[in-house]
Amino acid sequence: MALISERVELARRGENPWVIAKMRSGWAVMGDVQFLPGYCLLLSDPVVPSLNDLTGAARAQFMQDMATLGDVLLKVTDAFRINYEVLGNSEPELHAHIFPRYMSEQPESRRKPAWFYDWQNAVQYSENEHGGLKRSIQAALQRAEA
Repeated sequence: MALISERVELARRGENPWVIAKMRSGWAVMGDVQFLPGYCLLLSDPVVPSLNDLTGAARAQFMQDMATLGDVLLKVTDAFRINYEVLGNSEPELHAHIFPRYMSEQPESRRKPAWFYDWQNAVQYSENEHGGLKRSIQAALQRAEA
């Protein structure tokens, strides 16, 4: 099973430890690594190969949920902007990366895509270290979707 499908299946069963919340178009989850605190993903549910495989209303909902998650990150972190990426090259199932960007980043890093960070040595998500931020995002998402 492909990684996104596996993570969505775990989320449906309540067994995905990275889940922040179920959104209308899928699952908001914390990134496996947190080199940029608050790095999240939106995993499409149902799982489809790409944004182009969704119809108009489902496509619009995915994009709206992605932006809502970004709005929430702006509120609960000290990020000055949000970067959004929908790639699907390595994992060919629809998912969006939502990266908070910080003025505290080194200027040369801040101007580059997050992919230029050292992902191999990045801080792994841990409930002990990042659970408070995850709960803040959950609470803000609940308010945003109410």
